[in-house]
Amino acid sequence: MGVSQIPCFDFSEEALNQIQEGSEGWKCLSHKVREACESHGCFLVVYDQIPAKLREEMFFGLKPLFQLPEETKKKYTSSIQFNGYLAKSQRAPLLAVFGIDDPSKLDTAEDFTNLMWPDGNPSFCETLHSMSSKMGELNRVIMKMIFESFDMPKHYELNSKNNSCSFRLMKYDAPPRDSDPIVAIPAHTDQNTLTILCEDEVQALEVFYENSWNQVAFPKESLLVLVGDALKAWSNGRLHASKHRVTMSNNKERYSYGFFGIPKPGTTVEVPQQLVNKEHPLRYRPFTFSDYVSFIASHRTDEALEFYAGI
Repeated sequence: MGVSQIPCFDFSEEALNQIQEGSEGWKCLSHKVREACESHGCFLVVYDQIPAKLREEMFFGLKPLFQLPEETKKKYTSSIQFNGYLAKSQRAPLLAVFGIDDPSKLDTAEDFTNLMWPDGNPSFCETLHSMSSKMGELNRVIMKMIFESFDMPKHYELNSKNNSCSFRLMKYDAPPRDSDPIVAIPAHTDQNTLTILCEDEVQALEVFYENSWNQVAFPKESLLVLVGDALKAWSNGRLHASKHRVTMSNNKERYSYGFFGIPKPGTTVEVPQQLVNKEHPLRYRPFTFSDYVSFIASHRTDEALEFYAGI
């Protein structure tokens, strides 16, 4: 296993301020982002518009959250598949995760925080709300670039209307001391449109590229962006959904959090006619995203998208 050399783009405030939306610089960066999505299915962005202090506060807040009693954590449930509180399982023996329904909405962040801390925890609430909002803004910029790189800006508007998000907080227990590396999350692609991940100093995320597993090396102030199955299907397979996993190999616990762009319940994922031609014949039938997620829940299989919606 090596260290991944996946593309890394400068999305710092200074860099983005130098290119106006619609300018040649904007178009150039948009095409580079699309090329990374086509070749790797993922890329890193250096993004200083999330202050370092906010990142530290987010990680600092995760520890007391996961230290709450199990009966308290289990109170958080969701009607959305894979959201709510999910404790360790046979498939992911070291992982505990909260999938929170769009805490960029302040009332949602408040409801979650007050459920976990009935006496109140306004600091965590503000951190959760701010972080999910800032990662959501980055998601919007990247999605806009992808759609505009296909000369399909109207599809960005449609995507924004039909999409919501899940914000996931994750804790991985440390593996037993002196044990062999443990696969804490098996290899998979994400089902959603786009995922943006931030992890702490315990770097354990691996992506599959060029027939080998490569550990992701996160530069300072960087985030990892991953294409999901829904975006791959929409693009008629032109974009690649990156297979990834988490392998724990030391005696430290690990925390991470991520923004997951998700089609709203009832949304149909469908290939636009503009992306079908002789070189790119239709690869996927239209499908309801929530039905696909339900299928995944009961049919863990490689190449699930091809099996479920492939033509």
